Amino acid sequence: RESTLYSTMSVGGEKQKWTILGQDPEVLLAMWANVVSWCVSTFFPSWLPKLLPQCDQEVEDETSTRTTTGGGLTRCISIGRPGGMEQLRLVTLKPGIVTMGYNIAKGQAYSKHPIVTDHDIPQDCVILRNESFSVNYADCTIRWGLYESAKKFVGYPIVPGFDIAGTIEKTPVTDGTNDKNKQHNNNWKVGDRVFGCTLFGAYSSRVLVPGVQLRKIPQNWTMAQAAALPAVSLTALYALSLGGHFPHQGKYCNKAILIHSAAGGVGSMAVQMAKILGLSPVVGVVGRTAKVEEAKSLGCDIVIDKSQQSLWEEARAAAPQGYACILDANGVSTLQDSYDHLAPTGRLIVFGFHSNLPLGRAMLSPMEWIRMARKQSQMPKFDPMDLTVSNKSVLGFNLSFFADETDLVSDMFDQILEWAETGQIRCPKVVEMPMTQIADAHDLIQSGKSVGKIVINTSG
Repeated sequence: RESTLYSTMSVGGEKQKWTILGQDPEVLLAMWANVVSWCVSTFFPSWLPKLLPQCDQEVEDETSTRTTTGGGLTRCISIGRPGGMEQLRLVTLKPGIVTMGYNIAKGQAYSKHPIVTDHDIPQDCVILRNESFSVNYADCTIRWGLYESAKKFVGYPIVPGFDIAGTIEKTPVTDGTNDKNKQHNNNWKVGDRVFGCTLFGAYSSRVLVPGVQLRKIPQNWTMAQAAALPAVSLTALYALSLGGHFPHQGKYCNKAILIHSAAGGVGSMAVQMAKILGLSPVVGVVGRTAKVEEAKSLGCDIVIDKSQQSLWEEARAAAPQGYACILDANGVSTLQDSYDHLAPTGRLIVFGFHSNLPLGRAMLSPMEWIRMARKQSQMPKFDPMDLTVSNKSVLGFNLSFFADETDLVSDMFDQILEWAETGQIRCPKVVEMPMTQIADAHDLIQSGKSVGKIVINTSG
């Protein structure tokens, strides 16, 4: 008989995973690791270096290694275990070792063996000399140990990040076979300026990445601008697709859309795409007065400054019949109200839970975990019968699980590139920082005060 302390969850008769007092053990381990980081940082800061596990592929003496190899080593940000800012370690990897996404090899943050010659590169991949990568809020949750796909497909140590931009450094020796994705897999040449996504591993100066996940950088775009685009634009477009407005414009009579965090990374792209797809009015919500003008410049018909205005009174005034689509990554603070303000046939698209998580906290203290637990207990539950009789839908997604959806993501990426090249969408506002300031970048995005995207240059 199973004890009440340790039990298993069962789905369809299959045992899924152990729980402890009803809680996921991985979440409990993340909580413990973060509390340890907080205690050491608060009371014994000199002990912090003891909390920094090294990775197997890390060089011990960077100076002598560079002298022997002539340089050209991969530098990356490695997170050894869940914790605070101290876990964001800038490390140098052994010669020939590069970072990569989990769709190349699950459970690995780095290439297992050195990639020395072109013959070592998988047929569908290239090595990117990565010059810029962006910082997303998801990267903070990876550091805390709370990002599900990172735990499931990689574990620790992990190199976080999704967005990359740079030049092709090495290509594979091709066998000349005709692959259905040949256009994006085998046509890259050394020196091509490209940008795209990797399923983790972006916080690095060299990345092994499938060619299908890359596109040429539009003319007149900088590396930093290109690195700011992929993850947020793909997230925004897939959200609008779930909302019923892409690839074909929705036929519903109601075309009103409300976009939370309209001046942020995803929000800034969603606003522009909503205008292209004929949605109106496009109502954007921002949390600070300083973000109002940015939201207007992106194309919002109406901007609600919830720091100065009553959010839902203004939302009702903007669309008295309700909304055809609401994009909400806030979590507990707005989900129920967002659902209540949908029109019949309206769709609430959920892709994040920012308000469930700490804002402006580098370390997760015991009190932060208590607050998160309380917020989790307050999450709304949507009754299937109510969904039916009210003709409303609630849909959620996370693109980091889309490793097998190559065709779907490629089609969206092609559309985004076309809009970018024709000037129909512009790059989010970019704040550039050097790699040595990665902790400051995490602190800024956690603060909620950033506008647009934070981009890290690997040369710094």
